[in-house]
Amino acid sequence: MFIIIGYVLVMGSIFGGYAMAGGHLGGLWQPLEVVMIAGGAIGAFVSANSMHGLKHTLSALGASFKGSAFSKTYYLDVLGLLFELLAKVRKEGLMSLEGDVEEPEKSVIFSKYPAILADHHLVEFITDYLRMMVGGNLNAMEIETLMDNEIETHHHEAMHPSHAVSKLADATPAFGIVAAVMGVVHTMESLQLPPSELGILIGHALVGTFLGILISYGFFAPLVSVLEAKATEAGKVYQVVKVVLLASLNGFAPQTCVEFGRKVLFSTERPTFREMEEDIKARKGK
Repeated sequence: MFIIIGYVLVMGSIFGGYAMAGGHLGGLWQPLEVVMIAGGAIGAFVSANSMHGLKHTLSALGASFKGSAFSKTYYLDVLGLLFELLAKVRKEGLMSLEGDVEEPEKSVIFSKYPAILADHHLVEFITDYLRMMVGGNLNAMEIETLMDNEIETHHHEAMHPSHAVSKLADATPAFGIVAAVMGVVHTMESLQLPPSELGILIGHALVGTFLGILISYGFFAPLVSVLEAKATEAGKVYQVVKVVLLASLNGFAPQTCVEFGRKVLFSTERPTFREMEEDIKARKGK
C-alpha cells in the first residue's frame, strides 16, 4: 500500500512541478522512447536470470505490493505451536513427537495452525530439527551450526529478487541514455529542418534520459528496499524457531523456551510478556 502511495507522490511531484512551471505534459509522452528503455531493460533482466530466478523475482514483486503476513498474531501462533510441541516432549518424551514430525499434515498439534502448516519451508525446518532432536545423534552446538548454515542459505535465496531488481535499477538510466542517443542520431539526420522542429526532436531525445533516471530512482530503487525488507522479515521466523529449539535442547522449560523466541522478534511484531503469558495459558486450557 505504501509503495503505491509513494509512486503517486513521485509522479505527482515531478509531473505536477513540470506542469506548474509551464511545461507541456504532452511533450513527455514518447512511446518509442518507452519501448526502447523498457524493451532493453526487460531483455537484459531475462538474459541475466535463470527461469527459477525470473519466477522467484516476479513472485516477490507481486508480494511486495501486499501487506505483511508476519503479524503479532502470526508469531503468537508460531510460538504457540512450538510451546505445544515442547510441552508434549516434556510430558511424554521426545519419541512422542515421531508421528507429528513424520506426518505434520496429520498431526493434531500442527492442524491447529493452518497458516503455519501452509508454509512448507517453515514446517520442514521445524520437523527436520525436531527429527534430529528425537534421533539424539547431535548436540546443541552442532545443531546450532547447522541451523545457522540453513538460515544463511535461506536468506541468500530470499535476497535474489532484491539483487536482480537492484541491477535492473542500475541499468535503466543507461538504457535511457541509449534511447536519448538514438534520438540525437535521428536529430542529426534531420538538420535540414528549421530550428523550431529541431528543438522538438532534441526535446524528444532528452525524454529518454529523463525516463531512464525516473524509472530507476523513482520506481525500481524503492522496490529494492521493499524486497530487502521482505526478505529480512521472512527470515526472522526461522531465527525464532532456532532459538526456541536450542533453548529446549539446553534443558529449559517450554514456557521459558518460547520467551527466548519472543525476545528475538522485531519490536513491531513482538508480543508483550503478558500477551505471551496469557496466550500460553489459553492454549493450556484447550
